[in-house]
Amino acid sequence: MRIDVLTLFPEMFEGVLGSSILKKAAEKKAAEYHTHNFREFSDNKHQSVDDYPYGGGAGMVLKPQPIFDALEQIAAPTLEGKKPRVILLCPQGERFTQKKAEELAREEQLVFVCGHYEGYDERIREFAVTDEISIGDFVLTGGELGAMVIIDSVVRLLPGVLGNEDSPVLDSYSSGLLEHPHYTRPADFRGMKVPDVLLSGNHKHIEEWRQKESLRRTFERRPDLLDSYELSPAEKKWLDEIKSENR
Repeated sequence: MRIDVLTLFPEMFEGVLGSSILKKAAEKKAAEYHTHNFREFSDNKHQSVDDYPYGGGAGMVLKPQPIFDALEQIAAPTLEGKKPRVILLCPQGERFTQKKAEELAREEQLVFVCGHYEGYDERIREFAVTDEISIGDFVLTGGELGAMVIIDSVVRLLPGVLGNEDSPVLDSYSSGLLEHPHYTRPADFRGMKVPDVLLSGNHKHIEEWRQKESLRRTFERRPDLLDSYELSPAEKKWLDEIKSENR
């Protein structure tokens, strides 16, 4: 996957893209990263990329020209005519989810547009991008941190990036439920003990315990997720038991 980022602060991405899993993904040729200062695409001698909003108001608005010109060079269609996904980081956008990450992980190229100032010229939204995404109901000073979050979430799903291919499948939200608890050695730490079932060696019982605890954690922490989750007969029984335990 090729990932391009349009930003006024490309230096912000150096540590993130050059560390941990994202660095390993680049070394394995699973992903390649390109940051572009879209100020360099400005058509005026001062390289300004913002201006006052028509009609007045507070703050400055990102002009369309630098963004359109940058995308014409960076986000060209493939020989097959397929256009890359162009993602605008915006608090008004669609809430980012694991499902969205899985969808984006199937793309060949992603382009992120990170704005600053008061907002974007509306023509950028209407004609230049394919997606508007928000990472939460809050406002940041720019789109860079949001882009980093999405890039990390997407790249770890690419084939061969994680050492264990089952890891992204078992993540919280991937199955529709939160992930079950994990334990490691020692089995008894300061009187706090690992559940006996995990030490039993009975893989069937261990898997059932994990499924039930995943359901329990979801019910206790994110019950809203159960509204769109289709329970199996066994899970329905477990959920009834969990509810009775919590009364």
